[in-house]
Amino acid sequence: MKLSADVRTFLEAVRFGVVATINADGSPQQSVVWYTLRGDRILFNTRRGRLKDRNVRRDPRVSFCVEAEYQWVAITGSVEIVDEQRAAQADMLEITRRYKSPEEAEQEHRELYSRQQRVSIFLTPEKVVTYGFQDED
Repeated sequence: MKLSADVRTFLEAVRFGVVATINADGSPQQSVVWYTLRGDRILFNTRRGRLKDRNVRRDPRVSFCVEAEYQWVAITGSVEIVDEQRAAQADMLEITRRYKSPEEAEQEHRELYSRQQRVSIFLTPEKVVTYGFQDED
């Protein structure tokens, strides 16, 4: 599904996302995440073995929400996992640069993320629900 221009503009602003995955017992699990857009997909990254990583390996369906006061975007779909470390590390550095100054991003990546096994997770939107946008009915 292609993201509309207003949704894309909203998501391109530096905000935090909340990703919901499904636990083994069927209950929801939510995590606040940094993210970026890659085409029409949402990209976030996590340390291998965390609960959201384990959950999406078992069940790739997720929900993702970003809000800013009286505006929000909720996206549901399935994810693709990229385990290859060179790509996952590069993705994490890109995402960190979105939220931190260049110097802070490089330092955080060097001192923390580069020492971890990372996983990139790409969400392909299947349904997008918005609130507070002008194009709504």
